[in-house]
Amino acid sequence: MNPAIPAFPFFLGAWNRSQNLATPALHRNIAEWFDKRIAKGSRRLLLLAFRGSGKSTLLGLLSAWLLKCNPDRRILVLAAESALASKTVRTVRRILERHPDTEALRPGKPEEWAADRLTVPRRLVSRDPSLLARGIGANITGSHADVVICDDVEVPNTCGTPLKRADLRARLSEADYVLSPGGFQIYSGTPHSYYSIYAGDPRPEEDEELPFLHDYHRLEEPLREDSWPEHYTPERIETIRRRSGPARYASQMLLKPVQAVEGRLNAEWLRRYEGRLEYSEANGEPVLRLEGRRLVSASAWWDPSFGRPDRGDASVLAAVYTDEDGRRLLHRVVYTVHDPKTADTPNRGADLCRQVAAQARKLHLPVIFVEKNGLGAFLPDILRHQLKRKSYGATVQGLHNHRPKHERILEAFDAPLAARALWAHASVFQSPFLRELREWRPGGKGRDDGLDAAACALLAEPYRLGPSGRAPRREWRPAARSRRARTDFGI
Repeated sequence: MNPAIPAFPFFLGAWNRSQNLATPALHRNIAEWFDKRIAKGSRRLLLLAFRGSGKSTLLGLLSAWLLKCNPDRRILVLAAESALASKTVRTVRRILERHPDTEALRPGKPEEWAADRLTVPRRLVSRDPSLLARGIGANITGSHADVVICDDVEVPNTCGTPLKRADLRARLSEADYVLSPGGFQIYSGTPHSYYSIYAGDPRPEEDEELPFLHDYHRLEEPLREDSWPEHYTPERIETIRRRSGPARYASQMLLKPVQAVEGRLNAEWLRRYEGRLEYSEANGEPVLRLEGRRLVSASAWWDPSFGRPDRGDASVLAAVYTDEDGRRLLHRVVYTVHDPKTADTPNRGADLCRQVAAQARKLHLPVIFVEKNGLGAFLPDILRHQLKRKSYGATVQGLHNHRPKHERILEAFDAPLAARALWAHASVFQSPFLRELREWRPGGKGRDDGLDAAACALLAEPYRLGPSGRAPRREWRPAARSRRARTDFGI
């Protein structure tokens, strides 16, 4: 760093004095953090600060300071929308025009400064401007930058659905091709989703092994009473908390990755277990246990579909058990996918039935209910055939669903979740089911295929089989086996 150039906190202080403003301790802390990290050569920085903290203004000042340090720098600013990105350019232009230390950076020709870009006097001959602003959806192919600033790229419009979140991550990954060797990248924002790009922990149900920004140095500044006491008094903080609601306040002001729009069902109330099914025979009696407890009943619901999990309705099999202590255990939610090369309907149906039959045998399912609405009308017979081929005797019963989906889901989950009486296997927590549970709202348009199949399995009566000589398996449910009682009366 050139010793003649003031450190960023002094640059910030000089600007505030020129505007007759005081520098709050919050801004001074953030400025010192940026200054130290950049001086140490950190190339990945993440600033999380509560809504209304002035972080975008600080990023504008940081951009001006970076150009003051090196006028040859090329900075790319990405925001959720082009209008928001252009706002940063206007902020930087105003700072460069009025800051007492940036007179040498003012343009010789007015046309060099436009709404979405500006170029300061520099030695570098480049087709890229000194500062360029783009919305996250814009094409940045061919651009080059030494600094990429992602300012509030995550908003409800870019993270409201799984597809939007996947698209946001894909577009942000494009910045790797824009950034020059040795350049650095800065993210700044607040979380808008439990599956936020800013989350500090991976989300297994989103196929994450590491958080999206796992290798970034983080500074988190949630709202506290001492954050900015001149601006955020205890009374104002309480007003914000009351008007925002608990979820939005936790997300926007406390920086916790939760759903900013509360769902109807609370996924945090779902209890987790990790045990495996254990089948054994004692004195010739088959027994199925889970975590040391004997299972007494089971039900499974298959909601078939020829759609793919990432496109259209998903085909989902849900399996629920009840143990001897009365616990309801959502043990599996399996998203089955047919081979897209299989074009004709019967073969596609057989492909799905083979997968369901394999799961039935693996999970020791005594019964499978198949939703007959739509294409499920012809699948029960195919499934019975596939079970017979696997030498597994499970009962298959086709049923029609007549009740609205939202009523089924509410009845199955609302009260058990509120009572903390519903358990789910660790595999369920790693499936798309958990995302559906977090985001579901009556009348919403989000995905709910796994949630609906699990609801139907929970609501289905455990199927009590009588003696059946044709079943090639031993019956593990005590209530389903035949009994002989001794009587002392005649009929």
